[in-house]
Amino acid sequence: MVEVETLSGVREVPAAEWNALVGDESPFLEWEWLASLEDAGCVGGATGWSPRPIAVRDRGRLVAAVPLYVKTHSEGEFVFDWGWADAAERAGIPYYPKLLVGVPFTPVTGARFLVAQGERRAEWIARLGAALVDLCRESDLSGVHVNFCRADEIAALREIGFELRVGVQYHWKNAGYASLDDWLARFRSKRRNQIRRERREVVESGVRVEMLEGEAIADALFEPMFRFYLATVRGRAWGRQYLNRKFFALLRERFRSRLRFVVAHAGGEPIAGTFNVAKGDVLYGRYWGATRDVRNLHFEVCYYAAVEHCIARGLARFEPGAGGDYKQARGFDGEPTYSLHWLAEPRLRAAVARFLAEERERTQGGIEWLREHSALKPD
Repeated sequence: MVEVETLSGVREVPAAEWNALVGDESPFLEWEWLASLEDAGCVGGATGWSPRPIAVRDRGRLVAAVPLYVKTHSEGEFVFDWGWADAAERAGIPYYPKLLVGVPFTPVTGARFLVAQGERRAEWIARLGAALVDLCRESDLSGVHVNFCRADEIAALREIGFELRVGVQYHWKNAGYASLDDWLARFRSKRRNQIRRERREVVESGVRVEMLEGEAIADALFEPMFRFYLATVRGRAWGRQYLNRKFFALLRERFRSRLRFVVAHAGGEPIAGTFNVAKGDVLYGRYWGATRDVRNLHFEVCYYAAVEHCIARGLARFEPGAGGDYKQARGFDGEPTYSLHWLAEPRLRAAVARFLAEERERTQGGIEWLREHSALKPD
């Protein structure tokens, strides 16, 4: 007998059960990450993110799940629908609350419909997608948004009326490089010399940069890493503090094996760092910050040290996060990201569908241009 239940948090599911569904998927879908957001109070309460994960059991066995949230704003999603919300409000159509399928504050692609091995994944995506639409209608919610989804989730959801949105991120890919010099050899001389100069200036400033993995990360480094995160979000007009000190402490206890910290030291003190996550053959860049201004330190700590680590460890891909057109000049090429959107109000749904059709064409053309103008010479 199949039972579908809406929970108040991922922590209601045993970690081993949830992670068995995640399997080789994105590390940000793992119980330790999602439950830590809940336990730290980064989601829930008055945050505007109310966890409502869906769990499906067949004779007691967890066979499918959806990381689902009820949202009362559009912060922390990285698929910006503020324009849709403004248009809806002007037309007298309430836009919030809405349903969001995804990982809070994390613009990383991954499965949004978790399905046990041996189950028919496409069928479960369609069934759960339809269930989300029904939930939206029954609860008088404006719509369902599935952010940073997998390509195999698109067809099933488009079949039941979801509209596709295409975005772009900059990713680094390993073409079998044996060393950083192999990678640098792929650049035209002007860019290659620029990268070498940027790295050299960091060394000449007296800063030492190191990559620390898993258990080699000292407990004492989690507090500076949190301060670096705060320095970035508080030092930018667009910055928003979504995470707190308790979240970093929980990850120290639960998630350390996945963590990769790049730390810059000067005078024996950590002055900058990046908080990265690794799983399988992929490295994900998440948070960066600095308490001292050093020329080109951002590029070294956020990109070059991570690329060097990927080459040394034989990792296939490095995803440094959203935004930053300057990444393209440093060997990170444009890759599409996908999201799916279903809106309950027919007028709004039609208007968004027209907008997305035009936006997809522009975005896909932009990705083609980026690939044609890659900073890397053809292999």
